[in-house]
Amino acid sequence: MMKSAKLETITILAIICSFLNTNAQDYTLPNPLELADGGMVTCTHLWHDTRREEILELLRENVYGRSPKPDSVAFNVVEEAKDMMNGNAKRKQVDITVWGPHGEHTFRLLIFIPQDLQGPVPLFLLLNNRDESNTDPTRNIIEDFWPAEDVIARGYGIAALQNKQLAPDDENTYRNGAINLFYTGCQLPANAWRAVAAWAWGGSRAMDYFETDQDIDHTRIAVIGHSRGGKAALWRGAEDERFSLVISNNSGCTGAAVSRNKKGERVARINSRYPHWFCDNYKQYGDNEDKLPVDQHQLIALMAPRLVYIASAEKDAWADPEGEFLAGVHAGPVYQLYGLQGLGTDQQPALNQPIQKGFIGYHIRSGGHDLTSYDWQKYLDYADLHLGKIPVKSSIKTQ
Repeated sequence: MMKSAKLETITILAIICSFLNTNAQDYTLPNPLELADGGMVTCTHLWHDTRREEILELLRENVYGRSPKPDSVAFNVVEEAKDMMNGNAKRKQVDITVWGPHGEHTFRLLIFIPQDLQGPVPLFLLLNNRDESNTDPTRNIIEDFWPAEDVIARGYGIAALQNKQLAPDDENTYRNGAINLFYTGCQLPANAWRAVAAWAWGGSRAMDYFETDQDIDHTRIAVIGHSRGGKAALWRGAEDERFSLVISNNSGCTGAAVSRNKKGERVARINSRYPHWFCDNYKQYGDNEDKLPVDQHQLIALMAPRLVYIASAEKDAWADPEGEFLAGVHAGPVYQLYGLQGLGTDQQPALNQPIQKGFIGYHIRSGGHDLTSYDWQKYLDYADLHLGKIPVKSSIKTQ
């Protein structure tokens, strides 16, 4: 029995190593299953308790920065309105106040829930990187970017945070929100959180609220973001295992796309144009991606065994659709450890032909850099298929 088990382990590792080398002739991605000491992960406990934490630490120290825990959090439901959306939904608006060593900060969470509830409902949370009109609570302005009516009709709740309320998207003022609660009157350390991590951190504070709301099934929450919001959604899902589904829409560089062999936007460019998004340590890897001790497929792997969905667009070359797809491919071996199918293929699909059978979903649609009605319908289809199938986690860790 011992000999058989050993041979089985060796066979699994051989398959994994072969899988990791697929489509990687000109570059080498870090193996998500190789431990810092050179050993290999051979079971889910070793992944979750050791390797997963190693990767998180590499991302905190070198890319996204270290996010603090709030001293305390409070919620004030400032509105509950019925008969919205022609009587199909009720609206809640919640002020979330967080405290840190240097004061307090309040931001708004907007929620729509189906009015005729049949028990707590699963919910999609958007980390909104665009103007607040895209998530208009009055519904006088309806945008495909946040089709709340469609989501309600499918039986899900939908919520939104405004990223700029957590950290203004400006290199001169980004600290004027959550960040200055923990750092004030001094230069930020090189490994401190910046704007993207602050937007992600807001998602966890929303989850803190969802856990208190009896209308919401907090065990089935999807976090979604587009572009820079997609980068934040991925980082939120990586650090906070309470999210069951993590959705990246056109997140590109330092989102879903691998940094090595990069096409489109690269690390040097993103740090030059948006110096307030990531920690200062990340700047040393501009035009030097091969020296990064971590890559974005490992970020995707941190979602295992939960659901993750990556979406690209044909005309969004800047976001590097090929690199986004490859991140999903190379995260697959971690899902295999759990006995779960990831993408199930290393061949990028044709336009508008989603891959949705496994615990990693993917599509590339026609069109450009946007979050569209097509995208949302595919995310809802995927949630219908899988959101009730998340394996029980061995432990829950939050930030």
